[in-house]
Amino acid sequence: MSASAAPVVLGIETSCDETGVGIVRGTALLANRIASSMELHARFGGVVPEIAARAHLEAMEPTIRAALVDAQLTLDDIDAVAVTAGPGLAGALMVGIGAAKGLATARELPLYGVNHLVGHVAADVLSGEPLELPTIALLVSGGHTSLLLVRDLAGDVELLGETIDDAAGEAFDKTARLLGLSYPGGPSIDAAAVGGDPRAIAFPRGLTAPKDRQKHRWNFSFSGLKTSVARHVERAQAAGEALPTADVAASFREAVVDVLIAKALDACQAHGIPRLLLGGGVVANARLRDVAIERCEAAGVTLRIPPLELCTDNGAMIAAVGAMLVARGDAPSPAGFAAESTLEANVVQVVE
Repeated sequence: MSASAAPVVLGIETSCDETGVGIVRGTALLANRIASSMELHARFGGVVPEIAARAHLEAMEPTIRAALVDAQLTLDDIDAVAVTAGPGLAGALMVGIGAAKGLATARELPLYGVNHLVGHVAADVLSGEPLELPTIALLVSGGHTSLLLVRDLAGDVELLGETIDDAAGEAFDKTARLLGLSYPGGPSIDAAAVGGDPRAIAFPRGLTAPKDRQKHRWNFSFSGLKTSVARHVERAQAAGEALPTADVAASFREAVVDVLIAKALDACQAHGIPRLLLGGGVVANARLRDVAIERCEAAGVTLRIPPLELCTDNGAMIAAVGAMLVARGDAPSPAGFAAESTLEANVVQVVE
């Protein structure tokens, strides 16, 4: 790589059930390959860590090869490797880190262990438009629901709040199971909510009461909402009544979306930042996007949503973080770094 050329970085993501390998040159996306093991988990109604780890192991080499073909590159063209160090499922992370270390060692390439959550924000720089900072970022997925204040993607990220129990995506999965719908729960509930009345059932909005404002202003809780849905289903069954599935699904979804966007916009206002970025797989939910667009426009907040193929877990977003670190001249991560399943959001790169 010449001094003036943008670094070509291969990124590996294995934090959950998707084996992602992406290749970027600076902020230009060259390849984004994903091998999902979702179908293997469907019978269990959720991700089984051991199955996910084995699926990553089997998918890793062919996914790397496919990404190189897509990018029309060989391993000789790669300047650095980046890999998700956390947060995520420990066993799944270990597979990705092991593969990245092997590749980096064999090719004598610098290796960067980076943060999965920061990757979701960095995905937006691959959209072709500059990301204006600082920004508030709302990340919503099966394993994470986090609210971040991002001042500098390569080193200044502050966690404002996160879920204290179920993540939003997890709540969708569990609620779908209560309603007899298929896994994953997000698309199933979206389909079931068609024609339903989102105001039919006044499901609770967790951690939004005045008493929660001091300690949990920007934290999230969806376990109470899930329990409320369960009680509603139980009452209908006990009374021998037909369950109004469309109304339940629509009302549940509205409660989740309402809390997510309300807290995100509150953070924008409190910090004087008129910018909001959405990331994570749950962003595929059409109602979440529609409400975000409507409320951001009303609040005078600029909304950024990365392309949907970059919202789910993927290696390109990890490569994007790595490319920023390389371009800035940051040293690689130490050779012995390990998976950190609870890696804090403010740790962009593992350095010790």
